[in-house]
Amino acid sequence: MNNKIFGKKCGLRVSEMALGTGNFGMRWGYGSQADEAQSIFSRYVDMGGNFIDTADGYQYGESEELLGRFMKRNREKLVLASKFTTGGSHIQNTGNSRKNMVYAIEKSLKRLNTDRLDLYWAHFSDNQTPMEEILRAFDDLVSAGKIVYCGFSNFPAWRISAASVMADIYRWAPVVGIQIEYNLLERTADRELLPMAEALGLGVAYWSPLAGGTLTGKYRNQNLAEESRKKAWGGVLVKEETNSQIKQILSHLEAFGKALNLKMSDIALAWLRQKDRQNGLSSCTIAGPRTLSQLNAYINALNITLPDDVMDELDVISAISLGSPHETIAEQQVSIFGSKAIEIKHKVY
Repeated sequence: MNNKIFGKKCGLRVSEMALGTGNFGMRWGYGSQADEAQSIFSRYVDMGGNFIDTADGYQYGESEELLGRFMKRNREKLVLASKFTTGGSHIQNTGNSRKNMVYAIEKSLKRLNTDRLDLYWAHFSDNQTPMEEILRAFDDLVSAGKIVYCGFSNFPAWRISAASVMADIYRWAPVVGIQIEYNLLERTADRELLPMAEALGLGVAYWSPLAGGTLTGKYRNQNLAEESRKKAWGGVLVKEETNSQIKQILSHLEAFGKALNLKMSDIALAWLRQKDRQNGLSSCTIAGPRTLSQLNAYINALNITLPDDVMDELDVISAISLGSPHETIAEQQVSIFGSKAIEIKHKVY
């Protein structure tokens, strides 16, 4: 498994595929039993993976507890990331306040049986806590040695960009990366988040690369869909086949899979990895397997390279409308500079 520097704001070396551990445990009523989770973890590390992603709310803390047991022998070889925002049991222990961050980091460190986190994410924007408060709290945790780097998961671009600039101006701990949902069925990050990450030199971690399993094709049989969705994070991440674009994407994946002798998931994952190279971003894909066979499928896909024509066609059929002001700007560039200038000045992700 290849390694890369996670963005331009740090020297952190991470593997090209992170291990998402939201399925480690059974407290949500579904997931991986401890033995299966141990097998997944061991296989990932044996294959050269080093980037572990968890959160205080995953399986109500069981994910972190299991990782604390699994990492005893190789903690220093790993990049350990966790998140806070939603893991508390009452209102004082949720959100992005300094109070909750201080509470959450102590609980996570205890469950993970470690003295620090290598990367700490604010999990979700609460749309209330000032970014200055979050940044100062992150900076204090870095100074105290309890975290090494910080970043934002599921925040709007305007908040992240403001935070990144403030951290640089005031010489607080830099914002090194973002974590976002991105896949063939969810490309709205093309509007603001990915251009922002490139401009600010942020690393990018993609969650739900298979759209909760939809891009594997296993939900196309409607007779099986309802029961299957219950096992996919409660159906939260599953993209319904509800419009013509989704149907077209899945049909193309199926057709390309037959032509190239690949699984639909292989093509979806390879597209995401190659898309990253085209964009010039420093990113990694977060795999969230529930079984060892699912992890093996993620690993096998790392060796697949899609033909250019397949990449181009998938890019076109999965593209979203960039909306205003992007399309207005593009129209003005065409009228003023001509179509050749648009190719240079209006980069579409």
